[in-house]
Amino acid sequence: MLALVVAAPWAGASDQAVAISIDIHARRVAPGEAVVVDVDAPAGAARVDVQAFDTTTAAYALGPARWQAIVGVDLDQPAGPSVLAVVVEGFGRSERTLDVETRQFPTRRLRVAPAFVNPPAAVQARIAGDSRLLERVYAAPSVERLWSRGFRRPVPHPANSRFGTRSVFNGEPRNPHTGTDFLSPAGTPIRAPQAGRAVVARDLYFSGRTVILDHGLGVFSQLAHMSRIDVDEGAMVESGQVVGLVGATGRVTGAHLHWGMRVNGARVDPLSLVELLPMDHTP
Repeated sequence: MLALVVAAPWAGASDQAVAISIDIHARRVAPGEAVVVDVDAPAGAARVDVQAFDTTTAAYALGPARWQAIVGVDLDQPAGPSVLAVVVEGFGRSERTLDVETRQFPTRRLRVAPAFVNPPAAVQARIAGDSRLLERVYAAPSVERLWSRGFRRPVPHPANSRFGTRSVFNGEPRNPHTGTDFLSPAGTPIRAPQAGRAVVARDLYFSGRTVILDHGLGVFSQLAHMSRIDVDEGAMVESGQVVGLVGATGRVTGAHLHWGMRVNGARVDPLSLVELLPMDHTP
């Protein structure tokens, strides 16, 4: 696991240099990975933002002078150097360079019902409506952090399909796999990986019965292909609460759970966040 620790002088309101440290933690800085940024800010700072990959992420306070933010490296982020800036309100900013690695993803070939590869005209309006719903949801995250501590796997079974895999359905290339699959038996309870608000709890064409949890500050979990949904849209969900049961709805080859995650729009492997901020993590 990568850990980059940087100490830098900051110009404070009194124009005197103020020492601050920036700790960057990641399994690797590569497409599809979460990056946790820890900041020791000057005492009295009211707001800290982290700017990276054309997005601004609000940090959350862990203590009087300790802040943390989660940044996502999108699946399609080009390799090469990228600037990460920490902005402390009233004190200034500091920039660091993240070197994004090249990452190669494998290809998987699957056979599914033809209607899920080339959907008929009768369902095109439904698919377009699903897309508009997801765009609205991901564009309006809660401005408050709704979780605490770390993240958990929603089912106890091992992952059997890798995040980012390039998908070929019935011989036709389609979008890459933007989540992690778990080969859990049908009917397995699915538990919320962390607290949040159920902003989607309905049947969608491709992902079947789906729950999307807004964890706040741009972090979302998508739990898909359920046989049953056990939460209502708009309801607050506690960490570990059962939100539904594993099923085989939508575009699937069999019963399993798909867990996808967005971090300020970036599609990331949820297991990267589980490793960086596990359930026993205490800020």
